[in-house]
Amino acid sequence: MDSEHIEIIEASIDQVSVLRNLLQLYVYDFSEIEGFELNDHGLFRYRYLDHYWTDEDRHPFLIYIDGTLGGFALVNTVTFAEESDFNIAEFFILRKYRRKGIGTRVAHHLFDMFPGWWEVRQTTLNVAAQDFWRNVIAAYGSDEFNDYPNGTGASMNRPLQTVLSRTVAD
Repeated sequence: MDSEHIEIIEASIDQVSVLRNLLQLYVYDFSEIEGFELNDHGLFRYRYLDHYWTDEDRHPFLIYIDGTLGGFALVNTVTFAEESDFNIAEFFILRKYRRKGIGTRVAHHLFDMFPGWWEVRQTTLNVAAQDFWRNVIAAYGSDEFNDYPNGTGASMNRPLQTVLSRTVAD
C-alpha cells in the first residue's frame, strides 16, 4: 500500500523536543517487553539523544506521513557486526501507521540514503521486531545480507541482521 506520502526529514536542533516526546512513546512500547521504569518525573530516560546534534556520525530523522508527524529513526555508525557501516539505532512508527508497509518504505529509504552495510539489532524478547526487520531486509532486494540470530561480536545474544545498500559508493 503505497498511497501515503512519506517524508523523512533530518531533525534540526530546534526539533529536539519533538524527538524527545516521540522517544517517550517508543520507550513506553518497549517497557512492556523490557520492563523499563519511569524516573521521578514520570519520564523514560534515553541517554544518547543529545549526541545526535553533537556527533557528526549520528543522524536523527523525523518521519511525516501525509504531512503529519508519524515517527522517527535514529541512525549512527555504532555497529557490532564486522561488515557494518551504519546502524538503525532506534526506529519508531506510530501504531496507527503500522502494518501498512510504511515502516518498510522508510527503512528502505534510509538504506538508500547512506551507501554501505547496514545493521539492525533487536532485543531477544522482541520477536515482532525480529520478524519485521527480517521481512524489511528480504523485501529490500539486496543479494548481500546476513542474519545473526544469536548476535555477533559485542552484540552476542541479541539478534542482528545486516544488509548491503543498493546504492553502494564506488
